[in-house]
Amino acid sequence: MLFVSLSAARADEETLAVPAGKIILTVTGSIAQTNLDGAAAFDETMLGALPATAIDTTTVVTDGVRHFDGFLMRDLLEYVGAEGETVTATALNDYVIEIPMEDFHRFDVLVATHMDGERLLPSDKGPLWIVYPRDDHAELQDIRYDYRWVWQLIELDVK
Repeated sequence: MLFVSLSAARADEETLAVPAGKIILTVTGSIAQTNLDGAAAFDETMLGALPATAIDTTTVVTDGVRHFDGFLMRDLLEYVGAEGETVTATALNDYVIEIPMEDFHRFDVLVATHMDGERLLPSDKGPLWIVYPRDDHAELQDIRYDYRWVWQLIELDVK
């Protein structure tokens, strides 16, 4: 798979800094870049350095079309040199779901930091929320994708 070999090459060229602020996301498992006890730990500033993107879409838990800002999951996974078939996402409330890596190649899956211009807070789906572009693809209207919208995201484990 070309993506995997490019990811590994990119990860070898970069050094992952140690977070200076509060860690809000940890990536573990089959990754090439680590910075803390065999994991890739990120603070808000580090995640803010990833290429920014935005999507407008509806959700099953909010009213109307919402505007989300953040970064693409595939950019984060490429940055850490992730190689695997699945990503297990874990939330603050211990919700856990396995997401096929293929989702991140097929769709512009966003890790949202903001909704409608407001920073996502742990009290309301933050600090990070996995958001699918559900309005752009009819197949994303399926309930199995709705379960993959992990809010209060804190950890990703690549297998």
